[in-house]
Amino acid sequence: MSGAVLVAVAAAIGNLLQGWDNATIAGAVLYIKKEFHLESNPSMEGLIVAMSLIGATLITTWSGGVADWLGRRPMLILSSVLYFVGSLVMLWSPNVYVLLFGRLLDGFGVGLVVTLVPIYISETAPPEIRGLLNTLPQFAGSGGMFLSYCMVFGMSLMPSPSWRLMLGVLFVPSLVFFFLTIFFLPESPRWLVSKGRMLEAKRVLQRLRGREDVSGEMALLVEGLGIGGETTIEEYIIGPADDVADDLDIAVDKDQIKLYGAEEGLSWVARPVKGGSTVSVLSRLGSTMSRRQGSLVDPLVTLFGSVHEKMPETGSMRSALFPHFGSMFSVGGNQPRNEEWDEENLVGEGEDYPTDRGEDSDDDLHSPLISRQTTSMEKDMHSGQGPLSTFRHGSQVQGAHGEGGGAGSMGIGGGWQVAWKWTEREDESGQKEGGFKRIYLHQEGFPGSRRGSIVSLPGGGEGTGEAEFVQASALVSQPALYSKDLLREHTIGPAMVHPSETVKGSLWHDLQDPGVKRALFVGVGLQILQQFSGINGVLYYTPQILEQAGVGILLSNLGISSSSSSLLISALTTFVMLPAIAVAMRLMDLSGRRTLLLTTIPILIASLIVLVISNLVHMNSIVHAVLSTVSVVLYFCFFVMGFGPTPNILCSEIFPTRVRGICIAICALTFWICDIIVTYSLPVLLKSIGLAGVFGMYAVVCCISWAFVYLKVPETKGMPLEVITEFFSLGARQAEAEKNN
Repeated sequence: MSGAVLVAVAAAIGNLLQGWDNATIAGAVLYIKKEFHLESNPSMEGLIVAMSLIGATLITTWSGGVADWLGRRPMLILSSVLYFVGSLVMLWSPNVYVLLFGRLLDGFGVGLVVTLVPIYISETAPPEIRGLLNTLPQFAGSGGMFLSYCMVFGMSLMPSPSWRLMLGVLFVPSLVFFFLTIFFLPESPRWLVSKGRMLEAKRVLQRLRGREDVSGEMALLVEGLGIGGETTIEEYIIGPADDVADDLDIAVDKDQIKLYGAEEGLSWVARPVKGGSTVSVLSRLGSTMSRRQGSLVDPLVTLFGSVHEKMPETGSMRSALFPHFGSMFSVGGNQPRNEEWDEENLVGEGEDYPTDRGEDSDDDLHSPLISRQTTSMEKDMHSGQGPLSTFRHGSQVQGAHGEGGGAGSMGIGGGWQVAWKWTEREDESGQKEGGFKRIYLHQEGFPGSRRGSIVSLPGGGEGTGEAEFVQASALVSQPALYSKDLLREHTIGPAMVHPSETVKGSLWHDLQDPGVKRALFVGVGLQILQQFSGINGVLYYTPQILEQAGVGILLSNLGISSSSSSLLISALTTFVMLPAIAVAMRLMDLSGRRTLLLTTIPILIASLIVLVISNLVHMNSIVHAVLSTVSVVLYFCFFVMGFGPTPNILCSEIFPTRVRGICIAICALTFWICDIIVTYSLPVLLKSIGLAGVFGMYAVVCCISWAFVYLKVPETKGMPLEVITEFFSLGARQAEAEKNN
């Protein structure tokens, strides 16, 4: 996974530039207003500082849609160019209007980075460390602020500090970011798949994962092209395909799935649990939890929570019980493992889909993603009795796993596997019709048991504690590459359809999907509550609090001017954040996003309440300074551990591939608008309701935030992005059904 880590670090350099810019202008404006005589023109001074916010807000309105159209990498390259050009314009700046233009260009770069870096990292990171890697932008941003404050503080000690040099130095790290985006950052594999550039996506994934076998993830990315659809949760028991089972024709029970391992002759069978409804243990547990927690808790939260209750204790993507579980899949009979293409039978007259045997195939790959196991598949498909398709590239790299053992080639991270099975049913006229079903299988962390109950196995077996059986839940829905319309257009079948041909429907229609709307509600709500939780107000007031604590007097005794003192205090404040963010990086994938929010927000509330009390109650000045300082430090540390990075992380995870850019742009636009409102309403609020009133208002918002997270925000740690969006779709429909009932 080192490739994904290095790519995430390189992308996070853009956030370092954002933090660098924010800190630099805070120090440089002290000298800008002297040169341009802005002491009597505070509106122009405010405009210089705010121009970056204005630029970020303007560019965010269209950045997401363009990123979905052109790709993530070109937009990151553009952001580095904007940073570079903006810094050179600010370095030149003969007058205040040229300076405003440079700040606008710089704001464009900031807006692109804030919107696209979380998308890019989420789309390239493995599920197991996605939270850690997506906390890097927060760490890089705070690190950039610290480095910039140190630089500006050093310059402020010079006889004649140059604000142009302070702002213009940004061109050095922006040039580094430019070279990284050009020569090191690959395009997002999910975006490549959405455009049908399959071979290029495969190569990028191989580089990011450090292994040749990326079959499962490639299949997952294709399945992520769909939006909506009817999804059910089913329950399976997985065990070894013993000699008795092998002697039987498993087509007797067409719901059984044979899972072939990477080792020769190794296979397992996934057998559906009999006697239960199609809504399995996850949904039943979700309903029970909803009743226990109260009707206000979103069913979506309980569905996600039921998955994490059943995660293996190790949290690993690999199963110790089934190290090669699910490399290949079939159903409907013990078919020979023949993965060779039958060109004569597959490619009919007039078909123009070449195969991808050679490495010199073009990037716009038109060959199938899904292969088959017998050359009679076409006949079987139309008769409704065919085997389950297997992933095309899995057969080429059997056993080629990374270090530390291999997950099956159809492993997609977080303990999930992807499979397809052929099912059939009778229509109203009595005729049989068949179709593919996609299955996301999730192994649960309790082998051989159902928590005290007895599971009825097909064939008479019972999973009453035998170690060779393991329980699995499955999300079952229609795959992205299968529909009746596609079968009519391509007689070869869905396996021969190019993925980009399946992407149909307007953007507006996709945004109206219940799962997408539910995800937007969560994302936009988190962005609003984060900005109104008080971070800007506390940052604004920190120098004054530390001044009361005597830090300013101490620095003045050392011969440091008031301007330099404020810069050094700000540098110390940002430095304190860095260890807290490092802790959050570690916990984001262990405790989880939701748990971090529910744990850290109460600390924010307590800190704000102490600040309110310290400003309402008359007390000794030293006690007041100590209480205020401790409260501010705790607020900063716990904010950057939870409410700081988590909204952006969640927003980058919960939207489908086809609309991820535009949806995150909506969330980012909400962030910038709220940022502007909070920043410019703070002086007015301070005059009208006082400092205690402002902090009291922030404490109330934090209370609302905790309730919102508890009731509406699910836990997404360790889950593949496509599985997350599938759960949002399922949860939205379950909530709608409960509402109607």
